[in-house]
Amino acid sequence: METARTANRLRLLSYNLDGLDPEDLMTRAEGACNVLLHENPEVIFLQEVVTDSLPIIRARCMPDYDIFLGLEGKRRGPCQIKSVPVTLLNSHLESIKQCSGERRNQLSQAFARMRSADKTRVVLFGGDLNLRDSELTDFSAVPANVVDIWEYTGKKPQTEFTWNLRSNDNRQFDSPIQPQFRFDRIYMRNSDPPLLNPVNFELKGIWRLESCERFPSDHWGILCHFDILSPGSVNCCT
Repeated sequence: METARTANRLRLLSYNLDGLDPEDLMTRAEGACNVLLHENPEVIFLQEVVTDSLPIIRARCMPDYDIFLGLEGKRRGPCQIKSVPVTLLNSHLESIKQCSGERRNQLSQAFARMRSADKTRVVLFGGDLNLRDSELTDFSAVPANVVDIWEYTGKKPQTEFTWNLRSNDNRQFDSPIQPQFRFDRIYMRNSDPPLLNPVNFELKGIWRLESCERFPSDHWGILCHFDILSPGSVNCCT
């Protein structure tokens, strides 16, 4: 049952399902769907959904959700959620450190699209961006009117690293120190006048699955909470 608080709240969950790892793929996909359905956010961004895991996601998440796949040419960007006009941009940028140049080029294209979007719409862009903080520092790419939701909501240390092999052992490297990065991010360009205000950022999928003793993915899911603003609100992200 929707309460007054949840009626004025919009939530977006982004999750890389690590579909490129064939080990326990179906079990992990089921576990990821459990996370999605338990949280029941208004918007879901998924990355690394593969041919074998897609039927599970369709079976578990439809008809509660409309599913759009880039590979089918279904790229529905502008839409309206709880009467808020939004443009949704889900992405999986180029991975590995050596591909920094291409990743920055892709990020520039995404930010350009955010800047050019209709000013009456909120733009939400994110996913597994594979970004290193140094790439943004060197590049100075983030437009002035675009905010990073993790940063805006307080930079909580416990939610910083979304690909954290020190606490998630689905994947391990032959190294005494395992890597941790903030690969998964959500950026927002607010509308004019502002219609959403980011208020919280959480990690999801952080519990092991009993069936395989692994996590649903080597990434944590990220859940972003936004308050839906009334006209004339002053305490908001602009």
